[in-house]
Amino acid sequence: MGDAIGQVLSFALGVAISPVPIIAVVLMLATPTGRVNGPAFLVGWCVGLAVVGTVVLLAASGGGPTSGGEPATWISWLKIGLGALLLLVAVKQWQGRPKSGAQADLPAWMQTLDRFSPGKAAGAGALFSGVNPKNLLLTVGAAAAIAQTGASTGSQAVALLVFIVIGALGPGIPVGIYFTMGEKGTAMLASLKTWMGIHNAAIMTVLCLILAMKLLGDGISGLS
Repeated sequence: MGDAIGQVLSFALGVAISPVPIIAVVLMLATPTGRVNGPAFLVGWCVGLAVVGTVVLLAASGGGPTSGGEPATWISWLKIGLGALLLLVAVKQWQGRPKSGAQADLPAWMQTLDRFSPGKAAGAGALFSGVNPKNLLLTVGAAAAIAQTGASTGSQAVALLVFIVIGALGPGIPVGIYFTMGEKGTAMLASLKTWMGIHNAAIMTVLCLILAMKLLGDGISGLS
């Protein structure tokens, strides 16, 4: 179990540090329905990670180590492919960065957050965590890494749960601040939103590069 949990920690941190979803949940919390929609977004986020992770684990059920203790070859190639895709995401993020000191343009739908129902907020959370290209690649990579350890089904489930809990810290911390710190928390969240809006491209670029190198390194090691 320890090996499986260790494999997912960096991927989970990569999912948690997602500036645009964090900005979205901060904006959502500032709306009249934020007290309901913020937690709904967080629940949807967790569901999205759970669904993608479970599907990949089931698909990779035969991807444990070989009889010689080596990783399954196809999972090593999958890691190399995911690493290459994350490199492309990093390049795209850097090329699309705003001018120095300027905030990145946010999606137009964020201007309609005050009209979101709890169901729509939950759906947005699930889409952000499960379908967003960066998070999708990281969740697939985490699930493949878990399967590669050959751990028991119960241990794999625990490792996936750890991944979901850590991956939910990004949107979860603003929700926690909102409910526990009152007006002081509102000012803190506003500062967080501004900082992440300015540094979104840099955060994403560095994060994707680091995780791409990890995936590529693990994949190459598994083939050698």
